[in-house]
Amino acid sequence: MFAVQFDRFGGPEVLAIGPAADPHPGPGEVRINVRTVGVSPVDIALRAGASPSRDSLALPHIPGVDAAGVIDEVGAGVDGFSAGDEVFGSVDVARLGGASAQFAVLAFWAAKPASMSWEEAGAAGTSVETATRALDLLGVGEGTTLLIDGAAGGVGSVAVQLATARGARVIGTARPESHTFLAGLGAIPVAYGPGLAERVRALGAGPVGLALDVAGAGALEELIALTGGPAAVVTLADFTGPGRGVRLSRGQYGGEPDGRHGLAAAAALSSRGRFRVPVREVFPAARAAEAHAAAIRGPRQGKIVIDLAGMPGGD
Repeated sequence: MFAVQFDRFGGPEVLAIGPAADPHPGPGEVRINVRTVGVSPVDIALRAGASPSRDSLALPHIPGVDAAGVIDEVGAGVDGFSAGDEVFGSVDVARLGGASAQFAVLAFWAAKPASMSWEEAGAAGTSVETATRALDLLGVGEGTTLLIDGAAGGVGSVAVQLATARGARVIGTARPESHTFLAGLGAIPVAYGPGLAERVRALGAGPVGLALDVAGAGALEELIALTGGPAAVVTLADFTGPGRGVRLSRGQYGGEPDGRHGLAAAAALSSRGRFRVPVREVFPAARAAEAHAAAIRGPRQGKIVIDLAGMPGGD
């Protein structure tokens, strides 16, 4: 097969299309003919050599943890799915990538509804899993008020929608230019940064019961003050959290129950017109380097997606 890959660490320019060995599914996995793949923060960090996993990474490496496509091989023990099914999901976290290729093996997935475009589906996997896991840890449900710090990005924008679908009222922080975007997702927008607690109180939206830190921008003390204690706060990005009594959610890396069940829930919401995966920009495989460069730039309203349809060896 052919794949977008890099054989050395560096900037986006190290990405190139080249031949790679065909993967095959193990027990409980499926292989897909990839249509689209999302660009995630882990892809950026690995390519740049800035990830703690750098030393264990075999080069050349195929980036990409989220993908959507059509099943063409089914591993042992997989029930309810067969070749020809359209699905979206993510690779096994231990592989650290592999999705930006003609074929990829998914460790968890859900059926892609007709209401969800290929671009949305390719970007959905880990954003939905991560958001679902965090909302589960917080116990977000009917009648709760949730503050999401960093609500306009890939995970934050998904968390806003999943939380509101659970019956929660959501306040979301973002730059002013992203406030209209957030309001369209169902959140009450507020500017992020120092002084957050005062701005949230000035909204007059009532007490904040729970908070989710997606941004890792140093707001934990204010989130603790707003919610009344560290037990009501979960962070996805601030590694100082545990020292303050705040739970740090790392998913499979931290041995937690994952949120993969959220994929089917998101698909069902999409079918009812209540969920979308915000996509900022779509690039062909030949412009994968530009896709990685765009993923670094702001404003980060949604995700960057690579369309593999025109890649050598693809459809």
